[in-house]
Amino acid sequence: MRNTNENVQIRVSGEAADIEKFLAALKAEAPPASFIQDVQAEEIDFEIFKSFTILSSDDVSDDVTEISPDIAVCHECLKDMEQPGNRYHYPFVNCTNCGPRFSIISDLPYDRAKTTMQSFVMCPDCKSEYDAVLDRRFHAQPTACARCGPWYELHAKNKPVETSADAIASSVAGCLEQGSVMLIRGLGGMHLACDAFSLEAVGKLRLVKKRDMKPFAVMFRDIESLRNYAHIDDIEMASLLSWRRPIVLLHLNHAGKKEIPESLNAGLGLIGVMLPYMPFHYLLFGQLKTNAIVLTSGNISSEPILIDNREAMEQFPDLPGGMVLHNRDIFNRTDDSVVRIIRGRERVFRRSRGYAPAPIRTSLETGGILAFGAELTNCFCVGNGQKAFLSQHIGDLRSLETIRFYEETIEKFLKLFRVKPSLLAVDLHPDYISTKTALNFPGLPVEQIQHHHAHIAACMAEHHLDETVLGVAFDGTGYGDDGHTWGSEFFLCDLNSYTRKSHFSYLPLPGGDMATEEPWRMAVSWLYKVYGSDFLNLDLPVLKEIGPEKTRLLVQMIDRNINCPLTCGAGRLFDAVASLLGLVQTASFQAEGPIRLESLVLQCCADCYGFETGEVVTFDTMLKEIIADFSARVDNSIIATKFHNTIISVIFESVKRLREQSGINKVVLSGGVFQNRYLLEGTINVLTRHHFEVYAHESVPSNDGGIALGQLAIASKRRSITCV
Repeated sequence: MRNTNENVQIRVSGEAADIEKFLAALKAEAPPASFIQDVQAEEIDFEIFKSFTILSSDDVSDDVTEISPDIAVCHECLKDMEQPGNRYHYPFVNCTNCGPRFSIISDLPYDRAKTTMQSFVMCPDCKSEYDAVLDRRFHAQPTACARCGPWYELHAKNKPVETSADAIASSVAGCLEQGSVMLIRGLGGMHLACDAFSLEAVGKLRLVKKRDMKPFAVMFRDIESLRNYAHIDDIEMASLLSWRRPIVLLHLNHAGKKEIPESLNAGLGLIGVMLPYMPFHYLLFGQLKTNAIVLTSGNISSEPILIDNREAMEQFPDLPGGMVLHNRDIFNRTDDSVVRIIRGRERVFRRSRGYAPAPIRTSLETGGILAFGAELTNCFCVGNGQKAFLSQHIGDLRSLETIRFYEETIEKFLKLFRVKPSLLAVDLHPDYISTKTALNFPGLPVEQIQHHHAHIAACMAEHHLDETVLGVAFDGTGYGDDGHTWGSEFFLCDLNSYTRKSHFSYLPLPGGDMATEEPWRMAVSWLYKVYGSDFLNLDLPVLKEIGPEKTRLLVQMIDRNINCPLTCGAGRLFDAVASLLGLVQTASFQAEGPIRLESLVLQCCADCYGFETGEVVTFDTMLKEIIADFSARVDNSIIATKFHNTIISVIFESVKRLREQSGINKVVLSGGVFQNRYLLEGTINVLTRHHFEVYAHESVPSNDGGIALGQLAIASKRRSITCV
């Protein structure tokens, strides 16, 4: 057997039937975290092999060796932790099937000397396992034990106290159950933790993170304890238990005996949950009485997750519970990933630990392309061969720390994946930090790509589509060709170009970006467009809450066109309806209005409101009918459901019209609005009933975290056309 940078080559000899069984077993018995793209077999000259041998690795082309994402601790290693010896309750136990990978690697080839394990010299026992071909730890680079590997320290009041893992876990459990907030260093960064059922502790955590309302992720002890609080189907359980161990968004089980405190998830019907994935998590739950802890990114909101012990102590000097830190360096920081099961499939919302940096396999030649992504929810992407290496979640490029993380990680990816940039792909918006970062690569050609075209192209690349499709891109904002803010686009497009066939009508966006944080601004803008000044006489919660003075000032801004760019973003329409229903006037976290609106939908209501389709979709009729329903005291859940049904109907009527005009039957759905489960399921259901072929995101985020893949795909296609 020999590893190459392209594949694994295996030479076997024997009876034909036995070789066939061997080929079948390669897939059937592959390790859980492995990925077998293809098995190709060919006959060679007969040779008798007396023993199993692994030859030295070799490069056979310019292709690059892939890097595994970090893998949750396996069952065999958990069993090892219970056996007497050097790994008894050792919190860094791992093997070839589990443990840190991407978070510790600094360069290729993936050898211990090029990981952050290089400073830990293996003891004779670990070295023996590492060198034994048939051992589970054969060439497992993070191999270690209590005698030779990393260790944890409990820091209380900035005084390090070295002690056993059991004693640390016991101390942490005691502090958490007394209502303290603690910082715990994990695989790809720090986490802040507290008792999930302590209102006082959750309140303290919000103060520490400076995070008012945004829901927290919760780690449960196991599936059995989780069932008391949330509904779990088989596919959701498979995601929770997978080696990737993402945060999975679940519906709360209100019919159960126990309920989640509203302070955890802002009173929504969803909660993000995960299961233990590090050995230390299991040690901790072995000491805890509670079945769940909050485990959220160890940072101040809007900044990247911390990875350095010293910085953690400086940023959180006064944590009463203290810190649990370890001395294995983190080279590549990774947040927890977030997924949701929609229409029976796992959809990645935040792609990081467990998923990155596994490549997206495309049908395009991507070599040398560096795509910089968007401004919010940023990921970037580099190309090598037909592989697109999408970065881990970077975040919003709005703080110096995040921008520094972004620039450093670009450098790391270019080095790791042997990419020498020859073509840069950026968003059309000239003021995006991601666009300006391309200036750091002077002299290289730059391909500017429209935001929503990139959304559609990302989904096309994920599904290996290279043809003309009907693209539906719904999000909150994106720079359009006309200088206005787009976000409700119906395209006829391919990977090279697009034609905008339809969109929602434009509305003034009073205050620009401020309107995304204060949804009432969009509600007033829409009301003023449809009713004129008469809207001031309507009996609506939004008008009472913001008051007549703010309302009149906003109307003056619109009349005088003072900082009122035009928008047709679908997300802003969701904001406006959430405001009209009194759900959110000032958002405490991104997309709070749309999220709260979705949480109200009912499965038993099929009604919708009126609208007018064509080259411009208008919703004047819908607004009047919403106001009429509200005045008649129709329940908010009914109104929210009818609104969602209306958007689904608009999508269907619009793409049906485009199919009649073009003959194109494939529909591609992308953009952050399609993270809405009810909307995506309803849209796919109605389109498939009418014989459309529908494609939506699965392994790549539909939000702006997937934009860079689309930029890369478009740049690749345009380059190939230019070179012909």
